[in-house]
Amino acid sequence: MSGTGAPGADRIDGAGLRVGVVAASWHDQVMGGLVDGALRALAEAGVSDPVMVRVPGSFELPVVAARLARSGLDAVVALGTVVRGGTPHFEYVCQAATVGLTEVSVQTGVPIGFGLLTCDTAEQALDRAGLPGSHEDRGYESTQAALRTAVTLRDLAGALPPGGDHHVVPVIG
Repeated sequence: MSGTGAPGADRIDGAGLRVGVVAASWHDQVMGGLVDGALRALAEAGVSDPVMVRVPGSFELPVVAARLARSGLDAVVALGTVVRGGTPHFEYVCQAATVGLTEVSVQTGVPIGFGLLTCDTAEQALDRAGLPGSHEDRGYESTQAALRTAVTLRDLAGALPPGGDHHVVPVIG
């Protein structure tokens, strides 16, 4: 199970953070669980009024995540589900979405919560969707990761010495 070794469950203070959630529309039941988990994590962290955007599929996540990241948000959560079929389409979509979301984060400096499920079967996706009986809640977990990173960046901005002399950086988080 991929959930072993997860970071601690200490409370995240996300008050004042501006966060966007972009969610694909394929696999309605799975996506409902992922979105619910993301919204629950945001509420628990004190994030109010997140921007919610739906897109057709997981391939479209990076372009909308990029627009959200460039709009001044502190973090973006990308949620999607790709289930393996009988063609190479699975590999193309998974790679394009993963590389695209990584590039958005690195190029903008905005954390992207990676809530893209890449599963062999629909049952695996349901097991990770945070639904009753699921073993994982990837919507919640990916949102927490984005929030923790946004808080770290906020704290780091206040801890770096002025003038660009960053040879000695205090440990944050």
